[in-house]
Amino acid sequence: MPATDHPSADLPTRNYRIGLIVPSSNTTMETEIPAMLRARETIAPERFTFHSSRMRMKSVTKEELAAMDRDSDRCALELSDARMDAMGYACLVAIMSMGKGYHRASQQRLHDVTKANGAPTPVITSAGALVDGLHAIRAKRISIIAPYMRPLTRLVIDYIENEGIEVIDSVSLEIPDNLAVGARDPKAPAELWKQLNVKGADAIVASACVQMPSLASLPMIEAASGLPVVSGAACTTYALLKSLGIDTRVPGAGTLLSGRY
Repeated sequence: MPATDHPSADLPTRNYRIGLIVPSSNTTMETEIPAMLRARETIAPERFTFHSSRMRMKSVTKEELAAMDRDSDRCALELSDARMDAMGYACLVAIMSMGKGYHRASQQRLHDVTKANGAPTPVITSAGALVDGLHAIRAKRISIIAPYMRPLTRLVIDYIENEGIEVIDSVSLEIPDNLAVGARDPKAPAELWKQLNVKGADAIVASACVQMPSLASLPMIEAASGLPVVSGAACTTYALLKSLGIDTRVPGAGTLLSGRY
């Protein structure tokens, strides 16, 4: 294709560094978020590079999640040495298991770490991003799919409901091994959602976890259900783009990333 045929060929290019604060056993954050932003590069001039720092976590238990969260300050500090344009903390349940509304405290604390290092950077969390993404599409009642053990799914539900969004139904896959969560078929949620009660729902969360792959399922579930469909990873991508102040349109990533919000 000639360069002049590219939708963004005549627009100035800007490069952004995206810092990812990632559980050590997470294999999906660095797959789905780059995939979405690479898709965006086909229709927009901005370009992205991705840089990660890892927090140790193998099993998705409340104890390991709390220990991992304490390590997030180190990750933010390391990434700020390389002068990121935005950072995303990629473990939704780690934040939600620390108490209602904790994403606000986490985001502020990690931002303060970057500021103290002379590199003030907007920091978003996947937990806050999911809540904000649902608010953006004006979802009041949702149904969710989660890979967690039931008690952790309950924590997630309570956290979301504390933010003013009712969870009318959920599916818990009860997979404690984080590597096993990441190994799931990204098209599996396109079948799993059929187990949900979505009567009266405003939206479906195809994966309330940035480790459970779901990107391929988002347009499939939207087509089958007629409802907006989001995921932890899609909401995190949306929040990163918003924090950079650039257009939120990403092809094939669901209603939230349609550019309408």
